Formats: sequence, C-alpha cells, structure tokens
Amino acid sequence: MEVRIKNVCVGGGSSPKIMGVLNISPESFFSDSFIPCDQVVTRVEEMIREGADVIDLGARSTALNAPPLTVADERERVLTAMKELDGYGAVLSLDTMYPEVLDAALHYDLAAINDINGLGNPEYAQLAADSGLPVIAMAAHKLPGDPLDMTGTHAAMQEILDRAGKYGICDLILDPGVGKWVSGRSLAADWDLCRQFSELKQYDCPLLAAVSRKTFIGDCIGKPAHERLYGTLGVLFYLLENGADIVRVHDVGASRDVARVFEQLCR
Repeated sequence: MEVRIKNVCVGGGSSPKIMGVLNISPESFFSDSFIPCDQVVTRVEEMIREGADVIDLGARSTALNAPPLTVADERERVLTAMKELDGYGAVLSLDTMYPEVLDAALHYDLAAINDINGLGNPEYAQLAADSGLPVIAMAAHKLPGDPLDMTGTHAAMQEILDRAGKYGICDLILDPGVGKWVSGRSLAADWDLCRQFSELKQYDCPLLAAVSRKTFIGDCIGKPAHERLYGTLGVLFYLLENGADIVRVHDVGASRDVARVFEQLCR
C-alpha cells in the first residue's frame, strides 16, 4: 500500500522516506534538537537541504517525566510556528494528540497528521477524517505507547485499523510505538519490537519507525541522548531492512546517508 503525503510517496515499494523532527518543545528529552519558534524557517531549510522529505512539527514532550504543558500552551506554540512557516511550502505533518491543537493547525498548510494516541479520541479521529489528510497512528490501547509487548502491539495495530475504518480514514501509516511511553514497558520490549518489526507488514500499511536517540539505545551503549547518533543509525539500518517505509529522525543528513546505502545494498 502506498500513501501520499502531498507529493511524497510512502510505502508501496518506493524509496525510504526521511521525516525530520522540528522540535519546538524546550522540555524535550533531547534538548539539542530544540528550535525556538522564530528560527523554525531556518531549521526547516536546513533539514530539507539535508534530505528531509517530511517535516514533523511537535510542541510537546511526551517523555515519561516531562513537565506538564497545558493544551492551550501547546496550541499557542504550534500556531506561532505555523504562522512562521505559512506559505513556505514545506511538506509538514503535525505531532499532537489533542483535537483543539489539530483543529487550529488545520487552518494552515498541513500535509499529514501524526497521532501518538492511535485515533483513540473520537473527536480527534473525526477531525482527522474530515480533513482528508493522511494519518500516522501510533500503537495505543488507552494511552500512547501502552502496549507492553509484541502481542499487545499487534492488538493495538488492529485497533487502529478498526478505528480508521470506522471514520473512513484510508490513507494510514502505522507507527508501532518503539520507546518507553509508559512505566510498565521494558527496554527489552523495544528490542523485541525492532527484531520482529517485519511482522507488522501483515497489516498492509506503510510503517513508520521512530527510534531516534531513544532510551533503549542509550541503555545498550551506555550513553546520553546527545551521544546516541551512531547507535540510532545502526537500529535504523536494521529497521529499513525489515520493512520501515519512513523514519522519524533528529539527524536528517546522517539518516539520509544510511537510507541511500541501504538502497544501494538491499534494493
């Protein structure tokens, strides 16, 4: 199955795509990636030069111990950034799980919706459906990333497909939700999910891999977030071999190089 995000083809045998993280959350677990709203155009230009196909705008840290942020504050950050980017022409997705934020952002030139809550909020799902935009939906039963093992991930993937079908959302990209999203999830579960990533092709949707600089990599190599690039690239290559169609990354240039080498060797 192929999904088009504007002119960007994801899945369906097309080349792997790079989604660059545009992080306007100073609370982020990887503080080096934070960009103030008045610098987003410069950062987007840089990522596009480095090879980003899609830019994913996020204003809220979803790390377990992140400080709280009101929905109103998230909305304000997103709108400030989108006003800066208005008319620029970047292929932009929005990473939010709140309908109030999504509804406000839909007044701008949005190309895709990234929902870490897996279409679990009916108001959000209806907004997404009415927009007609492609949706990236992450594994979630009741909370983002709450499946604790591969069995739970498979169940969550089916739940997402059922929710999408209910609302008539056809352009769907699945994100299995690698990462310690909830306290009960082990680091071993992340490695198991990576090892078994190819199993997720059975759902006949493009797959997004979002592993950039995450805790399970840091635990393996014994390094903090700002020193996890090489570990991340190793995992990325493996996931591309096992069916990832688009990768969400902080380090666009390095990830694009890995994708090109993967294509040369494996396709």
